[in-house]
Amino acid sequence: MTPLLQVAGLGKRFGGFTALQAIDLEVREGERLGLIGPNGSGKSTLVNCICGTLRHEVGTVHFAGKQLDGLTAHERTRGGLARSFQLPRPFVTLSLAENLRIPILYAVNARGEGGLAGPAIDTRCRDLLAEVGLVDKAHRLPRDLTQIEMRKLELARAMAAQPRLLFADEVMAGLSHAEVDEIIALLLRLNGQGVTVIMIEHIMRAVMQFSQRLAVLVAGRKIADGPPSNVVRDAEVVKAYLGE
Repeated sequence: MTPLLQVAGLGKRFGGFTALQAIDLEVREGERLGLIGPNGSGKSTLVNCICGTLRHEVGTVHFAGKQLDGLTAHERTRGGLARSFQLPRPFVTLSLAENLRIPILYAVNARGEGGLAGPAIDTRCRDLLAEVGLVDKAHRLPRDLTQIEMRKLELARAMAAQPRLLFADEVMAGLSHAEVDEIIALLLRLNGQGVTVIMIEHIMRAVMQFSQRLAVLVAGRKIADGPPSNVVRDAEVVKAYLGE
C-alpha cells in the first residue's frame, strides 16, 4: 500500500546552517507516529517544510499520491494536511465557534466537494466544540479560556479543516498530568475516526502511550525509526538524550 505521506531526501538550510539533512519518512494511512528529538533537532522545521510554511531546498514531499513541492500552505491544507501550533494562534476577536467557521469556509468548502452552508456550518462547529469539551463556551472569546482549553481549541481548529493527516505540535506543553491524559484521549479518538496523527512532543510518557511508531531527529538527521520499545533502547537515541 502506498504511504499517505512520503518524504524523500528532504533538506533545509538557513544560510550556512543545515537544519535538515536527507530526511526520509513514510507514514501510513491511519498510523500514529511520534516524532521526537532534543530541542533544536529540526522537528518543527520538518513539519513546517511538509506543511508549506517553509520551502525546502532539497528532496520531495508526496501526500496522498500528489507531489506537494511548490504548493502553498493553504493549498496543502485544502489537500488534507492540518496542524496545530506550539503557541495557539486563534483569532482573538472571534468567538470559539467563529474560529472554527474559518477553516470550514476556506479549507473544506474551497475543495468543492459538497461543502457546508448555513445551519450545517453551525452544527459542525458545535459538534467539534463538543468533541473537545468546549461546546458550552461556543460564544466566548479565546481570552476567556484556560491553558488546556486553548490547546483544545487549537486542535478543534485543525480538525475543522477535515484533515486526513494531523500534525499535533507540542499540544501538551505546560499541562498537568491529568490534562496530558485528556489530550492523549482526544487524539486517540480522532485517530479512531480515521485521522492519521503525527505527534511532536517532549513528554515521553505521552509519546509512548500514544505512538505506534517513533521517528527520532537529532541535529537535523533522522537517527532512528521503528517500534517505540526498540527506539528508546537505541544506543544513539539514548546518547542524544542523556549524553555519553
